[in-house]
Amino acid sequence: MPHDVTMPQLGMAQDAGRLTQWLKAPGDAVSKGDALFEVETDKATMEVEAQASGFLTHVTAAEGEDVPVGQAIARISDSADAASDSPAPNDSAAPDSPPQDTLPDGHQVTMPQLGMAQDSGVLVIWHKALGDAVGTDDILFEVETDKSTVEVPAGHSGYLAATLAEPGDEVPVGAALAIISAQKPDAPVARGVAAAVPAPNPAPAEPAAPKPAPPMQATAHQAAPQTGGRILASPKLRRVALEKGLDLARLVLAGHPQPFHMCDLEVLEALPTQTPAPQAGRTVQALRLKAACAQDGFSPFATWAADAHGLQDADALLAGLAGASLGRAATIVVERFGASRVYDVAAGRGLSAVTDTENAPDLRVRDLRATPLRAVSLGAEDVPVLSIMRQGAGLALVLECSAAQMDGPAAIALISEFAGRMEQPLRHLL
Repeated sequence: MPHDVTMPQLGMAQDAGRLTQWLKAPGDAVSKGDALFEVETDKATMEVEAQASGFLTHVTAAEGEDVPVGQAIARISDSADAASDSPAPNDSAAPDSPPQDTLPDGHQVTMPQLGMAQDSGVLVIWHKALGDAVGTDDILFEVETDKSTVEVPAGHSGYLAATLAEPGDEVPVGAALAIISAQKPDAPVARGVAAAVPAPNPAPAEPAAPKPAPPMQATAHQAAPQTGGRILASPKLRRVALEKGLDLARLVLAGHPQPFHMCDLEVLEALPTQTPAPQAGRTVQALRLKAACAQDGFSPFATWAADAHGLQDADALLAGLAGASLGRAATIVVERFGASRVYDVAAGRGLSAVTDTENAPDLRVRDLRATPLRAVSLGAEDVPVLSIMRQGAGLALVLECSAAQMDGPAAIALISEFAGRMEQPLRHLL
């Protein structure tokens, strides 16, 4: 499938780049990742890699030419002779630029290219209102790509005279998003991406039978905006929600309007916890217990065990403490950063009684100390889960399980014993 090669945006305030040199000639075979051409901006000169494999065709920009960001300058085609079979990238009118005759005069702000393989971005929110004064470094809007959400500065000072996209709109890289004018606008313009391209006249159709009226009660899913599966939220809210173990999808299901911001955090925290509906004839109950350790005794204990006794496997030590807290022989899996190791812990208190195994686990220990998480609420899994997190100079522990896996007294005993051992690990040896 042909792939258009566009002028990348190498800086937030960059409007154009100078093509200094083609590193491949028309008709040359290129592989994804090959250096294709060099671009010079006011700050740097960079080699730009090919984002697809094929043959270089339809070269429309010459060396030494200044090219606007987002403009197609070549194509990577399936064959070297494709240049004679299809129009060049710029042969047809670009649909992503709105008509300029009705817009205020001023500097165009375009959709930035935040990654070399990015073709478009979703506008999350405007941080300035129409007519507002803006400074060069003021945050003007937020953009979401498939990898991140980024706050974008205005790049120029003046007044926000036009906004050419609405929150939730997907905008091609290089397409106009806003206009910043030197003077305060008398008639600012606001419209979405759909308004930039007139809709075709539909063909006449036979009258359709009237549809039945929808029921009066609307579900939370119907109230949620259609954003192609994306949840539109500010980076700060995403970060804080992750740290608190909160799911932004609950705001969507509750019908709360997007995009979400820090002011919506209280709403999210106040939403009732949703649990799956129990199956007919069965009652499902989940247990969630929290404990705190005033100090982290495990880290210095692991260092001492490695130096004094050659016990280098900290995960085996963690499994030993968890197994001793159960008070019986058990199989413990220790998870960290998506990787896991499984250990058999024999009954008793000796650290040497911990061995690698492939048996099915009785308990999962999830070590989250190296993450920013300070709370979790994931619900019951296939086996009971003990999560470990940082909490100041100490630790926060959470045990989650189903009532079928462990009753209340057993769960209380497990997390209490484990908390004591994490705070004073030498209890394991006594």
